[in-house]
Amino acid sequence: MSVYPEPETKFADTSRGRIAYQVHGVSPPEVVVNFGLLFPIDLMWDEPSLRGFLERLSSFSRHLWFDPRGRGASDPLPGDEDRFAESGVDDILALVDHLGLERVTLLCLNATAPILFAATHPERTKALVIVDTSAHLPQTENSTRLRARRGIEPLHWSLRRDWGTGTALDVLAPSLRNDERARRWLGRCERLLCTADEAYWRMRSTSIDLRPVLASIRVPTLVVYRERSWMAEYSRRAGQEIKGANVIALPGKDYLFFAGETGPMLDAIEEFLTGRLPVHHSDRVLATVLFTDIVNSTETASRLGDQRWKELLATHDTLVRSELERFRGRFVKSTGDGVFATFDGPGRAIRCACAIRDALRSLGVVVRAGLHTGEIEVVGDDLAGVAVHIGARVSAKASAGEVLVSSTVKDLVAGSDIDFEDRGDNSLKGVPGTWRLYGVRA
Repeated sequence: MSVYPEPETKFADTSRGRIAYQVHGVSPPEVVVNFGLLFPIDLMWDEPSLRGFLERLSSFSRHLWFDPRGRGASDPLPGDEDRFAESGVDDILALVDHLGLERVTLLCLNATAPILFAATHPERTKALVIVDTSAHLPQTENSTRLRARRGIEPLHWSLRRDWGTGTALDVLAPSLRNDERARRWLGRCERLLCTADEAYWRMRSTSIDLRPVLASIRVPTLVVYRERSWMAEYSRRAGQEIKGANVIALPGKDYLFFAGETGPMLDAIEEFLTGRLPVHHSDRVLATVLFTDIVNSTETASRLGDQRWKELLATHDTLVRSELERFRGRFVKSTGDGVFATFDGPGRAIRCACAIRDALRSLGVVVRAGLHTGEIEVVGDDLAGVAVHIGARVSAKASAGEVLVSSTVKDLVAGSDIDFEDRGDNSLKGVPGTWRLYGVRA
């Protein structure tokens, strides 16, 4: 009989819907777990190998598992937001706020949201543990470990075709390939998790390029991967990009975190979490910066006169602040005829920029907008850093009525419904090298 009874599934009521979660274990450290597109939390205890993993984790931590919105028992997300990688960050933040947790350790199991969270919310992150997770899986790259040298995109299509059958076990956990009970369990998990189409789009969203994010991670980090897993090469690269990360290669070929021999993995995690973690204080965070400005503002001011121009600017400011609030952006300062704002998610930043453009168009005001994602420095109430400078220069390159983004922003919303037009390589004043820019399709 298990010494750890199956916990009750509870719900966190958030402003954007309910999130189903379970809390395991009884003592700190507090660990928030984010796992890949595998199973709903209500079925976790039905698989013996996963139960064993949970019980061992409970022996040295209090860990929280949840169904991201749009999966399992959690509420769906509106519109196309479930295709944004940042929606996982929103879920984690909503959960830790709901439970009143100041700072948590993030356990990233075949997932990406904790990586983004640690970079964008370092003040809420005590430590980060990454298990068999990549920062970048090229859609067209061939590898002998990527199913018959066919690349990631064909793999996604094959998983979509076989979704609900448990066939994915062959790729995810070779050691369980002949375990029919495990295959039936995984098939049932898939069927109750989401539809095949939803699974496909969610798998595509995990192929975003997080490499620019890794250098912004300042919290204590452990990266663990199995040497013969098809993810090994990519996991190793990710660990090398995070400054000061402890990278550990373990024997084994399973990608599924609870399959095969999990003892060495859990030993490494326990040693990392229960040791004396260094205290980190950082005034640098990852953010998406947005700059907007009114096109031909000088000519418009001259044509309207001082009083009407002031009235127009006041209406402009009201509309802009309203859209920033709606998309959870942070107003930094006015630039006279525009605004400088930041977001912790590039998808929301793009949608906000488009909403600002469209709202002001009804007033006969044409604006341009530029966005870039990078590390920024907090200086009192202001923000500074190269990323801020790049964002301003991208905005200056935008045409009238255009929302222009850097390649970093584009890569971070891969898998979403946002379409882009390639604007080619550009030089940005005061910034070395050339920068690939993309216009957001209206």
